[in-house]
Parts: sequence; structure tokens; C-alpha cells
Amino acid sequence: MFELHRRGFHHVATTATCGLPHGQYDVAFVDCQRSSIKALETTLNWLVHFLASTSVVVIWIESTEHSDGLVSMFGRLGFRIEAGTRCERGLAISARRLDANAQAIAA
Repeated sequence: MFELHRRGFHHVATTATCGLPHGQYDVAFVDCQRSSIKALETTLNWLVHFLASTSVVVIWIESTEHSDGLVSMFGRLGFRIEAGTRCERGLAISARRLDANAQAIAA
């Protein structure tokens, strides 16, 4: 967090500093190390209340073993996967809220 502040991202928060949920954040980065998909889904289910309707979630998963259930999990949470990449150390996924497209069309 301090490194992001140093680079000019002044509105960065962690789970310890984010306050009450009311759609105040545009981007969330989740580092999922040694966690199950169920634990990740529980975390995201809590996190979505802090995110704006046009927000993006980026997830780093240390193990690619659990990647099969990610598409359906994101769908249940109201997100669509936009991009993903695998490497030998894990998987990175970017997802956007499904209602963000409807808002962009309305604008």
C-alpha cells in the first residue's frame, strides 16, 4: 500500500482501512495464496459491496489447480472475466461487473 501511495495512488485502502461498504472503490486487487475457491468466493462476496458499479477486480491465484470454477464463481457474483494470463507461478484474472456494460451503453 505504501508503495502505491509513493507512486501517486493516494486513495488506496486495505481491508483494515476501507471502512463501511458503499461502492466507493473502482478497482480491487485480491492476492489469493493457498486458498480454496470457496474461500476466494467468500472474500469476493464481502468485497463486492465496497466496489462501484463500474469497478474491476484483479485476482492473483498462486495455484492454477482451482481455475476451472472461476468463470461460474464470477458469474454468480455479477462479474464477467475480461482477461487472464497463466504463468508457472499462478494465474492472474481481470473481471468487470456485468452491469458496467449497461451503464456504458446508457451513457
